[in-house]
Amino acid sequence: MLHFAFALVLAAQDTLPKVPTDSSAATPAPVVMPAPMVMPAPYLLPPSDTVPKKRRTVDIEYSDWYNRRLTIHRWASYATIPLFIGQYLTGTALVNKGTDAPDWVKKTHPALATGVLVLFGTNTVTGLWNLWDARHDPNGRKWRTAHAILMLVADAGFAYTGAIAEDAKFDGDARNRHRTAAIASGSIALISYAMMLSPFRQDK
Repeated sequence: MLHFAFALVLAAQDTLPKVPTDSSAATPAPVVMPAPMVMPAPYLLPPSDTVPKKRRTVDIEYSDWYNRRLTIHRWASYATIPLFIGQYLTGTALVNKGTDAPDWVKKTHPALATGVLVLFGTNTVTGLWNLWDARHDPNGRKWRTAHAILMLVADAGFAYTGAIAEDAKFDGDARNRHRTAAIASGSIALISYAMMLSPFRQDK
């Protein structure tokens, strides 16, 4: 009986599946990891220092007196060209004829010179005052500054023209210098005048 039981155990062992002893069969298959995702170049964010920054705008407030002075300055400027034309015509007559010039020419020329003095005195005060009030406004600053400088140069030229006006009545050389200074000062003033009428004056 014991021999029969032992024979059954051996038979059962023969029927069990045998595990292969080959070392290659026991090696696990390598695990393949997915490749890392690379973001395409168009979707890469630019460095922070290359991002354009918005320009900060500053609101500038002007007082009512600024607008009043600007109105006076503007209306007075309309008399510039008529005064210059009258001064040129009467002055040319005085240079050519001297003391033989008609009386109306001798009287009109000094009167027009007084008008130029009042005009440039008024516009110098109102212009410089408004230039100071607008010092924080970047819009058109370069044009305003250039306009003011040219007008101050013209002021100096007209001051010199008036200083030698009395000598010009009797001295031909002084008369020519008077005429040259008047034309040069008027030309500078007209250039400055035209600058403020230019559509390109609103620079930044």
